[in-house]
Amino acid sequence: MDGKYTFEDLKHIVEVLRGENGCPWDRKQTHESLKPCMMEEAAELVSSIRIYDKTGNAENMREELGDILLQVMLHSQIAEEEQIFTLEDVINEISAKMIRRHPHVFGANTGGKNAEDIPVTWEEIKRKEKEGKTWIESPLKEIPRELPSLTRAAKVLKKADKLYGRGSNYKESAMAIAEAAKKLERICPEENSGELEKIMGEFLINLSNIASICKIPAEQVLTDRIEDMIDEWETVEKP
Repeated sequence: MDGKYTFEDLKHIVEVLRGENGCPWDRKQTHESLKPCMMEEAAELVSSIRIYDKTGNAENMREELGDILLQVMLHSQIAEEEQIFTLEDVINEISAKMIRRHPHVFGANTGGKNAEDIPVTWEEIKRKEKEGKTWIESPLKEIPRELPSLTRAAKVLKKADKLYGRGSNYKESAMAIAEAAKKLERICPEENSGELEKIMGEFLINLSNIASICKIPAEQVLTDRIEDMIDEWETVEKP
């Protein structure tokens, strides 16, 4: 092929890899077997964004976006082979969704919404989209369990408060953390591992709630703190 490869070239490459004379590894993949690959590639993309922010070098981010795109193409190709949907269906659905969820841009009254109104409209449109979807077990179970736990906790707590009034406020969560800290001081971890797990659960769920209330991305905060610790330790250890 001359020049740069195109989107259609990539689609053809994936079709060949999955075809009769294609790659044995690619041919045996399923939606289920590719789940770990997608999770790993998503993490690597997030890492590449951090590298870009730190160094200004976008080479790794470009590569990782390609890996994510490959996962989308593979799943779409497998789905087409199973005769359930095609890549064109995927593109059509996300295009329609973006237009539907941005009535302030694509609707008749464009420009009529300010930034504060947009999240409310977005959530209302999402709610209507999900009405009658048989695959949704319940409003809270709809939040993917595959999300990082701190992220999922914040989403569950926020939605539970909105739907059922079951959330705690900042002060209540802070008091719960203080109470859990007192229990930690009294407990003997060697003899009460089960109780220790419960206390840790209280810590984490209430910290997640505070993060949610304050609009702080707890998962990112912890990730950044781990990176800071690594930098501190490795700087000290260098001769």
